[in-house]
Amino acid sequence: MNASNLQMKLDFKSKVISKVEKFNRKHKALSFLGIAYAVMAITVYNFLFYFYRNTKRFTCLACIILFFAVSSSFSYPAMSLNISFASDATNEDLSGGTATVLSGEEVAESDAELAVPLDVDQDVMAEASEVVNPDAAEIDNMVSVTEILKSDDGEGAAVLSENREASEEFADAEAETEAEEPAQISFSRDDWNILLVNKQHPIPEDYTFTLGTISGSMQCDERIIGPLFDMLKAARADGVNLIICSPYRDIDRQTMLFSNKVNRYMGGGMSYMDAYNLASQAVTVPGSSEHQIGLAVDIITDGYSTLDEGFGETAAGKWLAANSSKYGFILRYPAGKEEITSIEYEPWHFRYVGVDAATVITDNGLCLEEFWNIYVD
Repeated sequence: MNASNLQMKLDFKSKVISKVEKFNRKHKALSFLGIAYAVMAITVYNFLFYFYRNTKRFTCLACIILFFAVSSSFSYPAMSLNISFASDATNEDLSGGTATVLSGEEVAESDAELAVPLDVDQDVMAEASEVVNPDAAEIDNMVSVTEILKSDDGEGAAVLSENREASEEFADAEAETEAEEPAQISFSRDDWNILLVNKQHPIPEDYTFTLGTISGSMQCDERIIGPLFDMLKAARADGVNLIICSPYRDIDRQTMLFSNKVNRYMGGGMSYMDAYNLASQAVTVPGSSEHQIGLAVDIITDGYSTLDEGFGETAAGKWLAANSSKYGFILRYPAGKEEITSIEYEPWHFRYVGVDAATVITDNGLCLEEFWNIYVD
């Protein structure tokens, strides 16, 4: 404090004390008011004087705080809930909205990570994760190629005859299209067989299809039964017995499977949001499952009925990976594409997209989201 500031402070105190002394001499009964006034006035003055002496310091501090407040407001922009990996930003997606384009490269370079359970009961978590996909709950409801395709006049022959007509009509329509334009293949977002269904693209409310029977109570979109049976027969001819364990599921069944998975993770000590995020990597969120549109089937084989990554190393898993595209099916959730599909590697989950799309996807090592981003108009 310099001399002028010190003198200013002393002068103010002197003036206040002088006024209070005069007041107390005239009003002795109210002297306590004078003392209170003096204490309050001097305290307030000292407080303000402190800031006055440090004006530069506090100005710099205020500027720094303002800078961080302004810059931080741009650090965490609100995330759009309508993100797509396979739509043009200017086009409408299947659910009627618009979507922001994120390519596979952009997704891979982003900070997005699959959820990891931390600080939870590991025993309960191990139990919850024992079956990667709760489709295993439907293992008891399964049918093998031998049962479906038995050659005698049994249930399999009747089922095949009943559902073959719709599949053949679709195949004939595709053949006519190929005959008209043999050198050019195009894909439209309106094609039912390449309908994109995932967390960003839930099933359209107006989407309809007709169920056909595979065997017993097992059903799927009737248009894929012919190609499915052809694939089963071809595998059997190569000595591979394929077993279908989970085709079409309605919304109630999907909701039950998803809720069970969430509850198991919560039982391990996870919060609801963490459990929800982790469960959605193994079980598709209700309303966005391909099983609900009848175009997806889960497949196992003799001697390996567990729905886990090990199926991909079986003879059946390898045969399907190499040959399913010939019949219009693709491995829907391949390894290495988890950041794009948001679903873990599922070597048992196959989706019908048609032979043309399946060939492009398989030959180029794509997932369906990448295919949409590149080839779909």
